[in-house]
Amino acid sequence: MDALKEYLLQSWPLILILLAFGISLAMTVFLDKKLIKRMYFLIGTIFVLSVVVFIEFYVNGKPEYKDFRTVLTAIRYSATPLIIVQVMYTLVKKNLHWLLLLPALILLVLNIISIFTGIVFSINEANKIVRGPLGLSPFIMVGLYGALLIYLLLRNCNKRVIEIIPIVFLAFALGSGLVLPFILGDSYAKIFCVTIAIALFAYYEFSMHEATKKDSLTGLLNRQAYYAEVGNDPKSITALISIDMNGLKEINDNMGHLAGDEALVTLSACFVRSIGFRQSAYRTGGDEFVIACRKTFKDEVLKIVERIQKLVNETNYSCSIGYSFNFEGDKTIDELLTESDAMMYANKDKYYRESGKNRRKV
Repeated sequence: MDALKEYLLQSWPLILILLAFGISLAMTVFLDKKLIKRMYFLIGTIFVLSVVVFIEFYVNGKPEYKDFRTVLTAIRYSATPLIIVQVMYTLVKKNLHWLLLLPALILLVLNIISIFTGIVFSINEANKIVRGPLGLSPFIMVGLYGALLIYLLLRNCNKRVIEIIPIVFLAFALGSGLVLPFILGDSYAKIFCVTIAIALFAYYEFSMHEATKKDSLTGLLNRQAYYAEVGNDPKSITALISIDMNGLKEINDNMGHLAGDEALVTLSACFVRSIGFRQSAYRTGGDEFVIACRKTFKDEVLKIVERIQKLVNETNYSCSIGYSFNFEGDKTIDELLTESDAMMYANKDKYYRESGKNRRKV
């Protein structure tokens, strides 16, 4: 009973955060069931790890539990990178290969072996953790997984400052897990679970706020966000890029709407990879997209168009692109869009003429 009281005293903030996380998940309407299940599993994993960490430090200083504590330490060292991988599979909106899990599983095996050999760590007679020849491997693994997670999140976001801030916050939280253990010692493990829980909950709450601005299929900003954001300081918009997919109806009719959805998602990824921090990509219709360029010069706009064309050419799909400029600031957004649409439709007509396809059927 004393142990339970002490656990509640130490972990009550974590428990409240995880409960709030769970309640928020139960109330959300923006996430699919598969993602919600992954979130719940992640919450459960963090809670279980907090119990393991508590027990590990609770038996610290008791020689009769030395072997038991060694096993618990092995679990803690193994669980940390596995949690980061779990976060990656949960937050990154793309299918990740299962081999991504392999390094964490190798570390798990090494930690199990270390229970008997001390190759990663051991516990000496003074009940202190001593690092073995591979003692830094858990930290290196967490660092590599954390860096990959942040890279993938940055790569797949819309490159807006408001979306980058929570990713930076998450990076700071993960980075603390690499630095603080060398400052605070193994006692940092006592606050790791609450640190990662706060970071994830903050990122999740921001994502839910941003979900109202995003297209649920492609992850691009939606039509409502386009009208709201281009009306905010329109003079800073120096160019618009209009994009329309070619042949979506043909794909839907011949291969089904799931294939059409896959095509739209693939093209959207090309747009996101092509833009920078001063550009925003929007899905304004079924197969219609707009990229708003703020304080972007002509050469940069043309390079964005070139990158889009190059990336799209590497897929099985195609699109028509048009653009317009407003460096003098004398055009309205509607005038810019009319110009870029006109160029886009001209390119679309050229595509159908050269491909021999009937535009009305595709």
